[in-house]
Amino acid sequence: MFGAKARTGPRQIRAAMTYRFDRLKILVVDDNPHMRKLLAAILQAAGVTQLFQAESVATAWAAFNEANPDIVFVDWMLNGPSGLELVRMIRTDAKSANPLVPVIMLTGYTQIEHVIQARDAGATEFLAKPVSAKSILARLVAVIEYPRAFVRTKYYFGPCRRRHRPGDYRGQERRSAGSEVAIDMPPKP
Repeated sequence: MFGAKARTGPRQIRAAMTYRFDRLKILVVDDNPHMRKLLAAILQAAGVTQLFQAESVATAWAAFNEANPDIVFVDWMLNGPSGLELVRMIRTDAKSANPLVPVIMLTGYTQIEHVIQARDAGATEFLAKPVSAKSILARLVAVIEYPRAFVRTKYYFGPCRRRHRPGDYRGQERRSAGSEVAIDMPPKP
């Protein structure tokens, strides 16, 4: 996750088991067929029945716009354009079926620079490989239980990159009141 500990305790796992994941449409994008199969098996074991898979940005973009999934899992490294490009397309392309969809970035690259790049591209959550059923369920619960407001600036559209909102922060980068708003409309082209 970006700047916060993953909520993966027993309470979150119990919460995950109370959800009706069968109502979710999830898109899994990874060029490795074994990883797609692993993610699909974990999601199906949790009750997901509407699962779409893609191995490239091109096939993912078509599946995304046709299926209009509720959540997207995307690997950073894909053959051809990267998962970051897909995230940017989802967030900013005028033809995007849902620019507000939660996107969970998967990667083996966990250096802070990669986390920042994923965040700045518009990823909602970050999940380091190797993944586990527990970490996948924790991210599903996180995007359901803790939805993030979206922010539009001149250079960014996506989930608010600031997780913590300390009311007593008085530093230079403090936002003015009302600058962070939930946006329920797609970005204008």
